[in-house]
Amino acid sequence: MAQFHLMTPDAQYADDARIERETAGPDVDWSIFRDRDPDAIPADAWRRADALVVWHEMKIDAAVIARLDRCRVIVRAGVGFDHIDLDAAAARGIPVCNTPDYGTSEVADHAIAMMLNFKRGLTAYHRRLMDSPQAGFDHAQAPLMGRLRGRTFGVVGLGRIGTATALRAKAFGLDVVCYDPHVSRGAEIAVGVRRVESLAALLRDSDVVSLHCPLTPETRGMIDAETLALMKPGAILINTARGAIVDVPALLAALRDGVIAGAGLDVLPTEPPAPGDAIAKAYANGADPLVGERLLMTPHAAWSSPESVADARRLAVETAMLCLSDGTIRNLVNTPRRAVAAAE
Repeated sequence: MAQFHLMTPDAQYADDARIERETAGPDVDWSIFRDRDPDAIPADAWRRADALVVWHEMKIDAAVIARLDRCRVIVRAGVGFDHIDLDAAAARGIPVCNTPDYGTSEVADHAIAMMLNFKRGLTAYHRRLMDSPQAGFDHAQAPLMGRLRGRTFGVVGLGRIGTATALRAKAFGLDVVCYDPHVSRGAEIAVGVRRVESLAALLRDSDVVSLHCPLTPETRGMIDAETLALMKPGAILINTARGAIVDVPALLAALRDGVIAGAGLDVLPTEPPAPGDAIAKAYANGADPLVGERLLMTPHAAWSSPESVADARRLAVETAMLCLSDGTIRNLVNTPRRAVAAAE
């Protein structure tokens, strides 16, 4: 008989949990689902779970947590955890952990790639050449083309990914500034970038702004019509962090009105966007002139690579098994009421 039972309600892989089973070992049973609706999963599966390994497709709210009779840890196979009710889990004595040590390079690369796309005109050229290989064969048909060297690159959030992105931006000869009130002073010196004391100062100064902060009450809707108006008319905004940091309708209005020049979004407040969402309408049938010219969207893919997916799967299960096997907690993001022996 297996020692533990683990469950994933919203698996984001096609196989039968091959990596998860190999990582957990033979004494673990698994229940693997690919649902968004908690009610689609049998009640007994929730009750039997000793640990949850969750992705980002299902909201793990207080009602879901109330279904857990045996659960000793919830592990997010990823970085962001705003879809998990940390307080409800803490009230039940359940630690919530995330998996921050995967995908760092991929997200940083993606943010830089979005910048390069605009400043080197890749999708603008591609779109025009698709329309006509003859009329589109014109180097002047990329509206945001421009030299990067000497421009200012603003990083909001100097954590792991923000730091990796800043280092990449420096390699392109950009002057990198950062804003992060939660990172100790001196971190910017170690990275070799400038610190500014307010978001407003960073927005006013930057030619490219890249968001790398978590979604919190402080950052939700942080980029709205008011803050967008602080940016340079030629500036580009990139968001590979969390979708709800940006007011998307306000961003689209800013693009149409020439408040800023371009935007690259890998994340949205609702994923995938509903058909009536402003950005879904902009992308429908590819008819909106913003798309590809001054607006670029990718499907929450910045983190993704075969290597990164494998890392997320393996590391999340390792975290769950450490807790179940000997009570070791790593990457804790809440404060469970029961005393928990945290790892050094």
